[in-house]
Amino acid sequence: MAAGSTPPGRGLERSLRLSAMAGGIMLRSARGRARTLLGADPEQVRAQTTRANAAAVRQTLGHLKGGAQKAGQLVSTLDSLLPQESWREAMTSLQESAAPVGISAMAPVISAEFGGDWRAMFADFPDQPVASASLGQVYRATLTEGREVAVKVQYPGVAEAVAADLTGLAWALRLAGLFSPGMAAAPVAAELRQRITGELDYRAEGSAQRAFVAAFDGDSDVMVPAVRYAGERILVTDWLPGEPLATFAEHADQPSRDQVGTRFQRFALSGPARAGYLHADPHPGNFRVMADGRLGVLDFGAVVPMPGGLPESFGHLISAMRSDDPTVVRRELERAGLVRPGADLDVLALMDFLGPFSDPARHEVFAFSPAWLRGQFAREHDPRNPDYAVALKLTIPPEQLMTHRVWLGVVGMLSRLRARIEVRSELQRWLPGIS
Repeated sequence: MAAGSTPPGRGLERSLRLSAMAGGIMLRSARGRARTLLGADPEQVRAQTTRANAAAVRQTLGHLKGGAQKAGQLVSTLDSLLPQESWREAMTSLQESAAPVGISAMAPVISAEFGGDWRAMFADFPDQPVASASLGQVYRATLTEGREVAVKVQYPGVAEAVAADLTGLAWALRLAGLFSPGMAAAPVAAELRQRITGELDYRAEGSAQRAFVAAFDGDSDVMVPAVRYAGERILVTDWLPGEPLATFAEHADQPSRDQVGTRFQRFALSGPARAGYLHADPHPGNFRVMADGRLGVLDFGAVVPMPGGLPESFGHLISAMRSDDPTVVRRELERAGLVRPGADLDVLALMDFLGPFSDPARHEVFAFSPAWLRGQFAREHDPRNPDYAVALKLTIPPEQLMTHRVWLGVVGMLSRLRARIEVRSELQRWLPGIS
């Protein structure tokens, strides 16, 4: 995207771009099948088609930003579920990299909050951002007092763009997923509707981040940068150095991955009890590994208020699932009040569905891996479906459904790290209701 340009289009234009993306995927896939029928090597055709389709999705979603790019980020949270390397690379690249919007388009947003002489607030404010994401981009600036800060500025018109994307994405990606191998287009639209409202108001994000700053002040495992300013469309925080978790996972040795995995799991579990919020966006782009080994956390736009800590019912559910005997599982679910006595419940299907949570909880130390995670999702009952727990007739509160979805992302991150970490003791420490 050229400097000075804005996020492209609204309404119909954005829907047409998404439609064109889906149509292109279907056309390339159809051509691939035709080549196979004419004698081309099926594996070679499959690989070429997948690479081309992944590149097209990355280009379209990254260009549109807004809800479209956010969808790609959500898919990348569970990158271990994408069996084709091309999909993993394309979706992961959306976490932190996208074509930047020029400063001439972003300056009016800054002026609206800081006034026309806003540059006087900074000793240095570069025209080029260091990161361009789905809803805004980040500048590495220096205040007049010499403090390095991250200035997150929302794209102009992004709220309208998100509204358009929610209608177009739901069918475009699902339709494309029917025709392209390896595209795990989980219920992205539902996730977007739940997360996006809070993420568009940086004042709410600033409030949540301040709660985490206070809760983790002086912590030996986690670093949360201080908030210097939080407005509706601008957020200024201390600059947080460190290596992105995605690149760290590729080269770090096993002890280092285990240490970071332990700290990441502890942050995810302890946030509700310590800060009163569940961090609901566990994708690699939101985390850094600092020079001293601490886990740096960058983004608090997607959080769920949990002032009482994680729901006790989630602990009861995981405890019940640890048995391999369906009769025992049924009895424990009834005892915890998670299923009514005599209710029609497919216990084996439920055990299948909750495998990503219950399997690690059976062990004091568990080795997460992409291969293990793919095996979990090769089961008949897919844990990626957020409505499946309701279909299984469990009597669980709404916040537990969110906990379920977030914890899928946590498990995906730990699998990406290939971390071998203590699980049971950490669950017993932070998860109420677990036995």
